[in-house]
Amino acid sequence: MPVTGTRVRVRYFASARAAAGVESEALELPDGATVADAMAALRTRHPGSLPRILDAASFLVDGVAVRDPDRPLPADGELDVLPPFAGG
Repeated sequence: MPVTGTRVRVRYFASARAAAGVESEALELPDGATVADAMAALRTRHPGSLPRILDAASFLVDGVAVRDPDRPLPADGELDVLPPFAGG
């Protein structure tokens, strides 16, 4: 039986990019994975300063703002990590 899963491309912006050390990366998650599952995986992958940034960040899934961390991630989707920005 083939292994199934959800692959998402995570894109980091501003301080999240600096904390992750990459502009973007692929993340393999089980089928039915949620935004919260992705955040847990990213906290494990980047244990330095990224977890603190994730606590305050906003997220976009395929360009749409997500407020519910239990939102399922689409296969081959994009998850953008947007840390709080100063200014206005």
